[in-house]
Amino acid sequence: MAANVTVIPPRAVRPDTLRVAAYCRVSSDSADQLHSYAAQIQYYTDLIQNHDGWDLVDVYADEGITGTRMDKREDFNRLLADCRKGKIDKVLIKSISRFARNTRDCLASLRELFRLGVSVLFEKENIDTGTLTTELMVSVSSSLAQQESVSISQNQQMSYQRRMERGEFITCTAPYGYRMPDGKNLVIEESEAREVRWMFQAYLDGNSVKRIAEEMNRKEVHNSWKRGVWYERLIRKMLSNEKYVGDSLCQKTYTANTFPFVKKTNHGEVDQYYIENTHPAIISRETFDKVQNLLKKRAERRPSSRQRTPLSLKVICGNCGSVYMRRVNKSGHTTWVCRKHDRNAIDCPNGRVPETELYGAFVRMYNKLKRNTGVVLLPAIKQMEELRDVIQRGNPAMLAVNKAIAKASEQSYNISKLQTAGLLDTDACTAKFNEISAQLAKLRAERRRLLENDDIDDAIDALQETVDLVRHGPERLMEFDEGLFLSLVERIVVESQTCVRFRLQGGIELKELLKEIGR
Repeated sequence: MAANVTVIPPRAVRPDTLRVAAYCRVSSDSADQLHSYAAQIQYYTDLIQNHDGWDLVDVYADEGITGTRMDKREDFNRLLADCRKGKIDKVLIKSISRFARNTRDCLASLRELFRLGVSVLFEKENIDTGTLTTELMVSVSSSLAQQESVSISQNQQMSYQRRMERGEFITCTAPYGYRMPDGKNLVIEESEAREVRWMFQAYLDGNSVKRIAEEMNRKEVHNSWKRGVWYERLIRKMLSNEKYVGDSLCQKTYTANTFPFVKKTNHGEVDQYYIENTHPAIISRETFDKVQNLLKKRAERRPSSRQRTPLSLKVICGNCGSVYMRRVNKSGHTTWVCRKHDRNAIDCPNGRVPETELYGAFVRMYNKLKRNTGVVLLPAIKQMEELRDVIQRGNPAMLAVNKAIAKASEQSYNISKLQTAGLLDTDACTAKFNEISAQLAKLRAERRRLLENDDIDDAIDALQETVDLVRHGPERLMEFDEGLFLSLVERIVVESQTCVRFRLQGGIELKELLKEIGR
């Protein structure tokens, strides 16, 4: 008996309403940019409200701040928080460069939003992350945006350097004892200058920097630093600051041309410029010189309390970003502690971590990596090589160089054919070949320069070195190996007192418990 089948035709289903938000950002606080900022907010408000099936959640906007660091973008972080709460289905953004100029942060945010079921539409590039296949396109575009940001930073640094070479005073903030009412020139703030003079005289009178800091705290002297607390390192820095004699040492710090842009102390990596009499002095040169000589003598007498270990400067707090420091108690027990937590536990919850547990976590991490190299490291290298190839093909500068090389090579081939056919004499061919060879050498040098500047190539090389180290390393590590640790690990991020994250050379990050469960 045949089955009785009833066909139920499809019926039109009205699509669910999408909850849509927009994100805007401008790069400076100029009048034109602020106008663009306001215009973007109005544009997205109208666009979303007038689109059928879209409900406006909010327009998130960051004004006059950098796009290279996500931790400085309050509304961007608010947008991510609302996405995590399930308030948003789709985000509209003008272009990838407005989203992030850092490839790693860009992809990390996009992947998180994808996991949350939130798609992102980049209008300029016409890319919708609702499909997985667009992620590689985003990688290319965000890499180009990153190169643009590096170029802007380099141009700005060059401008600063030219001004310093001309002896033009440059400062961003006024040190204690001064103000900058016009945003350019330092003037003395007498109430603070009195305290500065007292510090210098107190030090010459035999007081230690610790005693001076304690006295400033006892007197409850106001300062603009967090919590207004005076501490030894701050006093020592002030006593050695040439600003107090009216001079300026420019470029004490410099910004590295790698992402994210990080300020580093200048230990001779870039030029410094000492400019005399740039502003009014608070301290006489005679007093200042006496203090410098005394600082030097006391430093020579003071035994170094820092013991360099494999973990020095490699352990970072995952909560506040401070560098961990080593502490040894009277019984010889060694721990590492977040500097901010050590000064005031309220400021950072990450407490002390035993040194032996950090060493043990590395041993366990290495043994797992040794067993799973083909699962963890090799696929990462392959993905980065594929990304590098795509970026090089999508890099306008690289494309132009490759086209020029191809054109010159074709000319060389054609000349060779003409010579073989007897249509060009030897002298003419030699002259033309020399000209083309010089052109090719120059172009190939330019291509090598572009390749050398590519962070992805550096990361691939670092990852390959990591693979080689693990492959040729011991089959099983039984105890902490200092050489292997220093070669493999870039830093350790302490997420909590029970969990750390090892960042290996090349960017791979692996979590490890400080105490294995069940042991």
